[in-house]
Amino acid sequence: MSELIRTALAATGNSIGIDADTGHVGVLDEVLLRSHGIDALVYLAVFGSPQRQAVARWLIWETAQALSIRPASIHDLYIGRGHDRLPHTFTTPAMNLRAMSYDVARAAFNAAIRHKVGAFIFELSRSEMTYTDQRPAEYTSVILAAAIKEGYRGPVFLQGDHLQVNAKNYVAHTDVELNGLRHLINECIHAGFYNIELDTSTLADMTKATQDEQQHANVELCVSLSDYIRTHQPPNVVIAIGAEIGETSARNSDLNDLHAFMDHFKHRIHHHPGLSKLSVRAGTSPGGVVMPDGSVALMTVDFETLSELSNAARREYAMGGVAQHGASTLPLEVLNRFVTSGAIEVHLATAFQNMLFEQLPSALVTEMYDWLFLHAANERKPSDTDRQFIYKARRLATGPFKKLMWNISDFEKAEIRREFEGYFTRLFEGLGVTDTTGTVASVVSTHEQHKKVEDFLVAVPESVAV
Repeated sequence: MSELIRTALAATGNSIGIDADTGHVGVLDEVLLRSHGIDALVYLAVFGSPQRQAVARWLIWETAQALSIRPASIHDLYIGRGHDRLPHTFTTPAMNLRAMSYDVARAAFNAAIRHKVGAFIFELSRSEMTYTDQRPAEYTSVILAAAIKEGYRGPVFLQGDHLQVNAKNYVAHTDVELNGLRHLINECIHAGFYNIELDTSTLADMTKATQDEQQHANVELCVSLSDYIRTHQPPNVVIAIGAEIGETSARNSDLNDLHAFMDHFKHRIHHHPGLSKLSVRAGTSPGGVVMPDGSVALMTVDFETLSELSNAARREYAMGGVAQHGASTLPLEVLNRFVTSGAIEVHLATAFQNMLFEQLPSALVTEMYDWLFLHAANERKPSDTDRQFIYKARRLATGPFKKLMWNISDFEKAEIRREFEGYFTRLFEGLGVTDTTGTVASVVSTHEQHKKVEDFLVAVPESVAV
């Protein structure tokens, strides 16, 4: 056993140990592990040297395996919905945690345990991985550590959200952009992101005469990347793959868009199964529309279109349904309409960020805003007020201030977790995912997957960053 491993085990109070025969990690004292041992380990996993990070991330992964807390694919749950074998009574929240991910995830797991929530996803988009300074391996470690801390048991759904093609880079340097996407897919899979949403919709050309022509480049690349995922997924794992048809359109998606994409897709893929879901545009805007005073304008969701598209996705293509992005700034009171519209998944990010900035110590928030005025001025439009600029740009401060946010006082963190737990409770109730642990357990299976320390020392290719 290396000295780095001994040091990491000691940091947990030796609440975990390594079997001399199998090399597997076992939990020796779960009470001690949860009281402070996992806190020390996850801090090393995020802020330690590269070698200490690798050891800590390995120990967290293996400890989670021992406790039956395992990354999983939501594919079978969604396909069960697509074949009407499961009730259409909930919409899965897919939650992007941009900052203080450990504490916010703790609040989510605590609410999930209390209300028997099984269908919920933690995700990060391609751009978020960069500006929040959270690569997939770190995010996985943080989420699994939060599950360990709160005593959660069961599958953990991690998702690569908006693995998006940069259209300009694709045109100028096609091979470089594609290699970057493939590297990112590999990185996600290696980290336990067994749910991947491809976004090649940036290649859709809405100036073309027909919807088949508009969606052609989008679907062709999506087919290629879907086949790539299927040939690189781990044994015993069927990754849940999503695609997108509405990212660049100024109008809402319609049935013709869905048919143009899916009819082509299903005849072109070589490796089955196909998609678990399809993301569409039905009226929302990621991050919301911020007004000059910093408030967010109310958005109107076309729930009739959402229902029509979700029904078609299930009945005609046996997918779970359609997913909606950019809904976190909607009032919680309307969330149940996603359920009644048959949406399989809704993506939520900005509301969590907004809540966090409201709860952080005011002196720290002021320091972050001052940093934005100095270092993110290129994000500002000439017409932006200070409040509009801050609202739209403050996501960019989450990476540079990650450690300062992590190190606020325990009292302040406890207050933040309390606020978030209340929010998650209302969110889970609104989306109908309370009492879904049994449904999830009936169709989602997980398998032990053991790794080595060396698996966590993989460098991130520069071409992955955007």
